[in-house]
Amino acid sequence: MSTEELRAMALLTRVPYGRVATSMRAMPFVAPARHVVTGGSVLLLMHAGHGYHQACGGGVVAYGADNYGSGADNLWSVQFTGTAEVIEPTTSEIEMFGAKPHHVDGKPFDPVYMRLTPQFITVHTLDYADERRSQHAA
Repeated sequence: MSTEELRAMALLTRVPYGRVATSMRAMPFVAPARHVVTGGSVLLLMHAGHGYHQACGGGVVAYGADNYGSGADNLWSVQFTGTAEVIEPTTSEIEMFGAKPHHVDGKPFDPVYMRLTPQFITVHTLDYADERRSQHAA
């Protein structure tokens, strides 16, 4: 992996959630997903009840995560495209995700896992100087 790709993967480890994008029945959609980084891939945990994993599995998806809204002075966003594969994770991979939600949209959470192999990784940063932050402080 290039230095930029390694940086992107390191940034992803700082936040637990992102958004996966693909199309379903010829319509684009974006769905939230919990992620962990392992080796050169990103594992996603999603709710199977929506069926989004069926649209993603075996295809090319986009995935993005960021620290926007964190209050940090240095904001970043990671995006990549890559292939998605629905998987049965190992016990240690499942444990990496920690606690799972009990419900999604009022329905019992039904976990499904995908492995993303990133390609075309991009990192964008927004750096705010101290004087800009103090001008807009409440």
